[in-house]
Amino acid sequence: MSAAPLPTLMLVPTGVGCEIGGYAGDAMPAARLLAAASGCLITHPNVMNGASLYWNDPRIHYVEGYGLDRLATAEWHLRPVRRQRIGLLLDAGIEPELAQRQIQVAQGCRASLGLDIGPVLYTDAPLQVTLELGASGVSTGSLGRPDALLRAGERLRDAGATAIAVVARFPEDPASEALAAYRQGAGVDGLAGAEAVISHLLVRHLRLPCAHAPALDPLPLDPQLDPRAAAEELGYTFLACVLVGLSRAPDLIDHGSLQPGDLTAESLAAVVAPDGALGGEAVLACLERQVPLIAVANSSVLQVTSEALGLSSKVLMAESYIEAAGLLLALREGINPEALRRPLAGVQILT
Repeated sequence: MSAAPLPTLMLVPTGVGCEIGGYAGDAMPAARLLAAASGCLITHPNVMNGASLYWNDPRIHYVEGYGLDRLATAEWHLRPVRRQRIGLLLDAGIEPELAQRQIQVAQGCRASLGLDIGPVLYTDAPLQVTLELGASGVSTGSLGRPDALLRAGERLRDAGATAIAVVARFPEDPASEALAAYRQGAGVDGLAGAEAVISHLLVRHLRLPCAHAPALDPLPLDPQLDPRAAAEELGYTFLACVLVGLSRAPDLIDHGSLQPGDLTAESLAAVVAPDGALGGEAVLACLERQVPLIAVANSSVLQVTSEALGLSSKVLMAESYIEAAGLLLALREGINPEALRRPLAGVQILT
């Protein structure tokens, strides 16, 4: 008889250049492994979005980052659902041909995957996305017209959408050195920070599952492309994975609506995050409630380590996601991870 699922939070921060998870969907194999080990994995679009590639697993719950933070701090809860009706929100700044490509993806997902998609709505003004790189090397960005984004989200919600996929026109510079380096496996995803701004804003305002896909022109062929960047260059849009992820994304529930089967902060039994990126709200909230933290060696531009936070004695270290999966299995089966390491310390004797 297999052990009961161990609800686990998997975090890979956006736009910080993680070695695993810094590209579109390259953390999906790790997520699939952790889902198999835990039986219940809660993670965010940065992990699961692979542009034209995606993976549906009923053990994986797709939750936008702001929603994950609210779950970890016990402000919101998750309710698994069979189906979401996905409203498609398109930036008025997208050129007509590129916008039609997004609509064709939605039509294809309806016809081939049976997803419930619609209505489609353009914002009443271009969103005016700008991209920035912080002093730490983390990507970020801003919106010139957040009001247009929120109005469109409200209209889709009022028209019956229970989740929202957003496509915004992003600025691009195909000749930039940063983009060339990223395509060859170095640097950070320059789009990711602005994407997080968009999705966080909508989820905070509407408390609906939301995720974002950028609208960009296809890039010229690069024979030296890093394998991790390949998923981003397979088609005309990044939308397919977002629609699949949102199609069964859990509802975001407040305290007054709890039902049996909902996932709450008290349900969380483990959290897995890169060792250099332990300063996020969700990780710190879980540590405060003494949820076991598995810190995986997964380098990025951040250096917020267990040592820097003075938490080394409270953290289970893993050299890879394979080792992290083994630790999750141990926790799920009620095995003390320390019993698997050598040298094995003796039991504490009180005097």
